[in-house]
Amino acid sequence: MSAPSPETTETLEVVLLKAGRTKIRYPADVVRDDGTRVTVTAAWASPGVRDFGFVRFGPGDVFTEHYWRDRWYAVKEVRTGGGTLKGWYCDVTRPAVREGGELVVEDLDLDLWVSADGSDVLRLDEDEFAESGLAESDPHAAAAALRALDDLELLARTEGFGRLLA
Repeated sequence: MSAPSPETTETLEVVLLKAGRTKIRYPADVVRDDGTRVTVTAAWASPGVRDFGFVRFGPGDVFTEHYWRDRWYAVKEVRTGGGTLKGWYCDVTRPAVREGGELVVEDLDLDLWVSADGSDVLRLDEDEFAESGLAESDPHAAAAALRALDDLELLARTEGFGRLLA
């Protein structure tokens, strides 16, 4: 009789598109896929450190990323390698599509940052969104993106992300 095989973790590639081009792709371990929401974990995928002024991301950071097939955003819980919560980085995106071994998400420029203690809730990149021309080229998507940012901000300022991410 042979020994039981070790449990395997399903891995996929997260592919982040911006303006029709691949912005970044990286491997992530699937935590859960219930048919509506896909949750993955991934290490910081960019080279070096990215300092936003309000938070720094870098090697060792771990992201638990939540993508929905029916919502216009993704929520990424960010922790240090030691497990300390930094906060949540939320991307406004088109609904995610899982195709084979890839999870494809189109970034629509708008973002929201929520600090670990919830005291800082920052709307980001509204200027990039305005300059993208999405309001003219795809008014439905632009309206959905703005609603998604408003919804995320309201959630962050009221009940937080606990129930959303449970």
